[in-house]
Amino acid sequence: MPGLIDAHIHTCQQLLKGRTMDEFPMIWSRILVPFEGSLKEDDVYVSAQMSCLEMIKSGTTAFADAGGVHMHKVAEAVVESGMRAAITRSSIDQGDFLPDTMKQPRGEILKDNIKLYNEYNGAGDDRVHIWFGIRQVMSSSPEYIEEVAQLAKEYKTGLHAHLAEHRDEVRFCLENYQQRPVEFLDSLGALGPNLLTAHNVVYSENELEILNERDVKIVHCPRVNFGSHGFPKTPRMVQMGMSIGIGSDGSSSSNLSLFDEIRVFRSGIHAYWGLPVFDPVVLPAKELLKMVTRGSAQALQFDKVNGRIAVGEKADMILIDIDQPHITPTNNLINTIIESVTSKDVEDVIIDGKVIMKNRELLTLDEERIMYESKIKMKTTLEQAGL
Repeated sequence: MPGLIDAHIHTCQQLLKGRTMDEFPMIWSRILVPFEGSLKEDDVYVSAQMSCLEMIKSGTTAFADAGGVHMHKVAEAVVESGMRAAITRSSIDQGDFLPDTMKQPRGEILKDNIKLYNEYNGAGDDRVHIWFGIRQVMSSSPEYIEEVAQLAKEYKTGLHAHLAEHRDEVRFCLENYQQRPVEFLDSLGALGPNLLTAHNVVYSENELEILNERDVKIVHCPRVNFGSHGFPKTPRMVQMGMSIGIGSDGSSSSNLSLFDEIRVFRSGIHAYWGLPVFDPVVLPAKELLKMVTRGSAQALQFDKVNGRIAVGEKADMILIDIDQPHITPTNNLINTIIESVTSKDVEDVIIDGKVIMKNRELLTLDEERIMYESKIKMKTTLEQAGL
């Protein structure tokens, strides 16, 4: 089948695995951002290698990284791994509630992002694309958002943003700009077909209409959102024909398995939107499979990478061993893929026509070494961040 695509991840949070579950809000300002700000270059490199290792073994062939510090080390890890990725860097120029280690004047953010673009865009036989980023409307100034949106258009590249993740974000925009988040970004010229927005939970109907009209790429992160933010209006988005992808949001509270994401997503959306109105197909299995392949591919915007196996497309695909009692026999293979297949059922991974994993053995990365170094780095990075 087509390789799965993780359309929103933070590879720099891999060494936080298991740390943020059962934590009170706001996790991103209390734990995630302070942790990211304390990372050194080698920490980011090992974290990115570990992320690529886990993704490949989970059947993921491409991803969009929302950015952190030292993102050139993420690009290097991607090139080595054989994966495909759209990468940006952190973009925080305001927010009294955030540590200074992650803040930069907007001019420096843009200068560093352009440097990253010039050095790594097109690396690895064009498997690495460098994007611009808007961390979030609460931590990015209007001046920065307006300027970075224009730069992304000039460089003909993507723009990655967290959007409508929680109510605090909506309240912040209403109090400071008298507009909801989508209306605010639209007024600054940031909405367009090159914009990937992550989470997309707290929307009004008017915001959905604007997003659809601007052809913005929607990405949901089910397990993270269900755990602390809420249930998105996904059935309505599907009805409107919006482009919808899936992301893991990193492994700080779970793992990077997109098979796990879509399984949880189906159950949560069915319970929240389907059961109250007795609708068992409020989010059909075929739509979930489309989201994690074609929808996420549209979000990443690579040429000839459309989340399908067809003549003329890039050869990004995975082979699943279905000759197992929890999969075969089945009356409907798509339904069984959604409900039963796990990461461990992925046998082989092919990216850009090259075999990256064969019989669950990585051919591009040293799994044993990366696992060993990750254990050491996990301890030292937590100490550095005061966690």
